[in-house]
Amino acid sequence: MEIQLNKTEPIGKEKEELAKVLLARFGLLPRKKDGIAKFDKLLLELYERKKQANREKKPETAVMPVEEMALYAGIKRQTMYDYLKRWLDLQILKKTSFVSEGKVVIGYELNGNNLEGAFRKAEATIKAHIDTSFRIIEELQLEIKKEKLRSNTNSLKEQ
Repeated sequence: MEIQLNKTEPIGKEKEELAKVLLARFGLLPRKKDGIAKFDKLLLELYERKKQANREKKPETAVMPVEEMALYAGIKRQTMYDYLKRWLDLQILKKTSFVSEGKVVIGYELNGNNLEGAFRKAEATIKAHIDTSFRIIEELQLEIKKEKLRSNTNSLKEQ
């Protein structure tokens, strides 16, 4: 998992601008300068579908197939799969399947009842990653101390 957080602030209060800034802060925007994906539109659509699904008590309404996600983002399906990995790694989206008109439809939806719920999952993922990193730091420090003690003990024995 590669987490890339960016420090950026919104210029205006429009929902599209706020969505772009949110995605940038969590490292979910295209990383290439010429990237054309419009993930802000995708995020807003996923949120609207989740609200509608909760309101109508029809969970399948919140699910969006990859092909449709790619259309909202303005990119090809295969490119959407490449970007989707980051959304799944942070647990902002979850993979879901349901039966529609006799066939199984596989898609993705927000991993929470709303945007905050989905991004709280990302917060927990990032926090767990940081906690693991600090455990590794503690192990490293301990090993450095042990190695230093061993070398001091060995040098005393040689004298």
